[in-house]
Amino acid sequence: MGKGVAIEPTSGRVVSPVNGTVTVAFKTKHAIGLVSDSGAEILIHVGIDTVQLEGKHFVSHVKQGDQVKKGDLLVEFDIEEIKKAGYQVVTPIIVTNSSNYTEVNATKNNSVKEQETLLSLKLFNSESD
Repeated sequence: MGKGVAIEPTSGRVVSPVNGTVTVAFKTKHAIGLVSDSGAEILIHVGIDTVQLEGKHFVSHVKQGDQVKKGDLLVEFDIEEIKKAGYQVVTPIIVTNSSNYTEVNATKNNSVKEQETLLSLKLFNSESD
């Protein structure tokens, strides 16, 4: 799928990591696809196998085609209810077109806070998202 990171969320919020466009808003609300204004294609997938919840414990705040800014609320989810249902909430954030970049690196090795930079991308000798 591409390079990226996975986080263990401590709050039930997914905010946009970039300025860009929502390219996919899954009906099950567990995952969202974005393309940044500079071309990075990003998939954010809340939890492992959470598609099986069919949207239960998730609230989407965007739809396909919406323009978003860094920090905009995309999805809310109930961590405890998802765990009670037997699912992990580990959340991969993947640059699905990472082959277009010479580097895709995690910016932190431990905890991150909402709106902190998770990844740095280098596109053919220039910085990107």
